[in-house]
Amino acid sequence: MNDGARPDPDALLHQVQLEEARARRGKLKIFFGASAGVGKTFAMLAAARAAREQGTTLIVGLVETHGRADTEAMARDLPRLPLKAVPYRDRVLQEFDLDAALAWARAQASPLLLLDELAHSNAPGSRHPKRWQDVEELLNAGVDVWSTMNVQHLESLNDIVGGITGVRVWETVPDRLFDEADEVVVVDLPPDELLARLKAGKVYLPAQAERAAGNFFRKGNLLALRELALRRTADRVDDQMQAWRRRSAVQAVWPNREALLACVGTGDSAEKVVRASARLAAQLDVPWHAVHVETPAVQRLPDGRREQALRVLKLAQELGATVATPSAPQAAPALVRHAREHNLVRLVVGRGGRRWPWQVSAADQIAALADDLDVIQVALPPVARERPALAKGAPAPSAVQGDFPWRGYAAALASCAGVALAATPLLGLLELTNIVMMFLLAVVGVGWFHGRGPAVLAAFVGVALFNFFFVPPRFSFAVSDGEFLVTFAVMLVVALAIGQLTAGLKLQAEAATLREHRMRGLYEMSRDLSAALLPEQVAEIGARFLASELGAKATLLAADDNDRLRALPGGSAAVDEAVAQWAFDRGVAAGFGTDTLAASACLVLPLKAPMRLRGVLAVEPADRRTLGPDPRRLLDTCASLLAISLERIHYIDVAQKSTLQMESERLRNSLLSAISHDLRTPLAALVGLADTLAMAPAQGGAVQAEVATSIRASALRMNAMVSNLLDMARLEAGAVPMRREWQPLEEVVGSALAASASVLQGRPVRVRLADDLPLLHLDAVLFERVLVNLLENAAKYTPAGSAIEVSAMTSSTAVAILVDDHGPGLPPGREEALFDKFERGSKESALPGVGLGLAICRAIVQAHQGTIRGTNRPGPAGIAGARFTIELPRGEPPADDGSASASASVQPV
Repeated sequence: MNDGARPDPDALLHQVQLEEARARRGKLKIFFGASAGVGKTFAMLAAARAAREQGTTLIVGLVETHGRADTEAMARDLPRLPLKAVPYRDRVLQEFDLDAALAWARAQASPLLLLDELAHSNAPGSRHPKRWQDVEELLNAGVDVWSTMNVQHLESLNDIVGGITGVRVWETVPDRLFDEADEVVVVDLPPDELLARLKAGKVYLPAQAERAAGNFFRKGNLLALRELALRRTADRVDDQMQAWRRRSAVQAVWPNREALLACVGTGDSAEKVVRASARLAAQLDVPWHAVHVETPAVQRLPDGRREQALRVLKLAQELGATVATPSAPQAAPALVRHAREHNLVRLVVGRGGRRWPWQVSAADQIAALADDLDVIQVALPPVARERPALAKGAPAPSAVQGDFPWRGYAAALASCAGVALAATPLLGLLELTNIVMMFLLAVVGVGWFHGRGPAVLAAFVGVALFNFFFVPPRFSFAVSDGEFLVTFAVMLVVALAIGQLTAGLKLQAEAATLREHRMRGLYEMSRDLSAALLPEQVAEIGARFLASELGAKATLLAADDNDRLRALPGGSAAVDEAVAQWAFDRGVAAGFGTDTLAASACLVLPLKAPMRLRGVLAVEPADRRTLGPDPRRLLDTCASLLAISLERIHYIDVAQKSTLQMESERLRNSLLSAISHDLRTPLAALVGLADTLAMAPAQGGAVQAEVATSIRASALRMNAMVSNLLDMARLEAGAVPMRREWQPLEEVVGSALAASASVLQGRPVRVRLADDLPLLHLDAVLFERVLVNLLENAAKYTPAGSAIEVSAMTSSTAVAILVDDHGPGLPPGREEALFDKFERGSKESALPGVGLGLAICRAIVQAHQGTIRGTNRPGPAGIAGARFTIELPRGEPPADDGSASASASVQPV
């Protein structure tokens, strides 16, 4: 097997590792459509019913039927997980319960979960903001998932679909998840049939259908969306086919899809080849590649010729081509290998003239190597076939460029002369064949150190000197024996071949050494970055790497939380702040070597990390020549490593702050618990002494009773504060057991009013509870504490004699409990902050308390999967008072004994 057909061992090892990881991961199957109403959910449910009949264990996590009768019928009798109630603003949303799904999957051997609408945004407060993130967690847990999505939800096509339909969809799914799906099923429906379904009310309700038909569901829109969906699916299938070809080391090109390869050389025809390829690719609507092969011959060219090829490659990249610059001894085999690896059917080359009759054109070489490839030759104008003539009086190119290797040719002459002088005294001791070997050794040395041209000169001069000094008759070019003519010919051919091979091997070794050096530099840089703990260290490492590899100056500008750039110490490049800010705001490269603000002295690269942009990297090249593809790729890699390192440092800092905050909370809770326990004993004794003083006869009479009452009230108030401290510490430590039972709200409200009777003396309390309130699943003791705290809060901060109102109402998903007062209200803008621990309003500082009542209320309500918030009620003269709203999810008690069940149960639909 030749080298071109042998699979890459590293690629095989990587593939094995990917397959092992995929074996542990669940399978994702996506039902993909062009728009709503094509039948994705129906197709998923039909496939699920068929899979269930074959013995597959499955469950419906969430299915959106949108009131469609056929979809609801298909979902009937399939097992379904109960939904999770998530309070949001003034209502409670029913969302997919991820924890219940994971718990169910752990009890199954091969679980399959159906989860509709992959692009859905979860309600605030959910574990993940997006449903596709829930799916990723399920897949990582080994759960197979089936889901649905439309083409407009793909991140890369979102803006295109918005431009077609005029409707921008904000719920998107990363293309990565779509491409990594194990199976994609296209659910397709012709536009006329979809419009007929829409008109028949099978997609939306009649009023909604009429609006949709005039906006999103126009026939032109549906045709464009259908084409996008089919093309995107075809691209995914093509990627899968390419991956299979690479794994199987398939060499033959499969013409299943048109694709072009533009062969970019160093001549004047290269630009026309690229433009012609771009036009042809646009006409055929196919992808195309542009490849320039770095051969030893190309590496010997003057810098101007090589830069021309790099400029043409940059033009091809701007025109939409995928650019590559492989290194190889010859161009034609490298082009054929690239075409086979990427399954490119057609190669576009320039039709160049032949300098010599025996010279073979590039098209003929490619055709001889691969008869399964189509070769398209681009006709060149006469000006491109001949080098333009020099202007009168212009110096020769070698003089202008100053790169003629005269030292190499002089070294070739000196080497041959040295061999002749060294071999002359040895003529009687050595055979002529050994002397020939000495001349061949000189050719090898010249070819290794000075290249092909001096090696060719050394071959010819060596043959001439061998004939003149060592072949009889000596000191003459005449030959006495005809056999020496064969010796001269063989010597010349061998010398030329050895010189060419040596020079080529040297160039390849230099290229490999350069690549190895850069790879080692990247490895050392990544190793140093992994140990960096400060952004300044990252900037220093990046500047050192670019200075050693490219001889360039660099400055790293990091972004703060407000997206303002700050230059880190250690940079040496002069940065234009306007160019840097422009590149950061738009996330694209700018400055030198780009089409944006090209007059800048620096190339500015955005530092794109997985989560966000972390800053920009400004690079000032050592010379003003165009950056080639290889240095540019090196810069992009360096920028990616720097961005990831900055993001790692950022999250290390976040983790340290979070750890410090958690430890501070733990210590504070421990202190509160200790102080609370220590204070309760003397407070109990103080209350007992006050009661004894009040009951014992004394001379003071009324004065003594008043003092005892005051002592007792203060002690009880202090005891309540201590109880709040202790309860807050226990709630945060998770040490408060929940004894939830199905309770009527009327009893809990009545108990709270009775417990607050001493505080509410002299205040009218109006209670309005709806007649249809359901039973609530709650801990009566803890929830009574919530209402008591709210009532005491209202009594404390409102005028004496003002009314307090308690009301409750119900909806289909939640029960809302409102506590209103008629006081000054909550501090504007601080309504949410008042629920923090030890937080009190600025006007409340003179009143007793430590600011824990509302924090305890929120902790208890959240333990009941509810929400609590505070607002100001508007009135005719401004604020009419404060309102605290509690929302609890409603449910149905079990039909057997009314006991509560904390575990999620599976119920059929």
